[in-house]
Amino acid sequence: MKSASGVPRRHLPTSPFKPPPPAPPVVQFAKDDMVTHDRYGLGVVTAVEGEVAVFVDFGSRQERITTPFHRLYKL
Repeated sequence: MKSASGVPRRHLPTSPFKPPPPAPPVVQFAKDDMVTHDRYGLGVVTAVEGEVAVFVDFGSRQERITTPFHRLYKL
């Protein structure tokens, strides 16, 4: 968890609470990667906007999927 200033909060060793879990690794997508999406199904990455978004061709439609990529998985 981060504070309002964007700096991660400290966890005191004497705290009775568990430290927050580490952030999950950021998934990197490249052009022509095969992916699956929970809503749209199978697709192919057609373009990547850095770590901000990916464009995916799902056959019947093209979608711009933005981060975080919770429902997009690389095959």
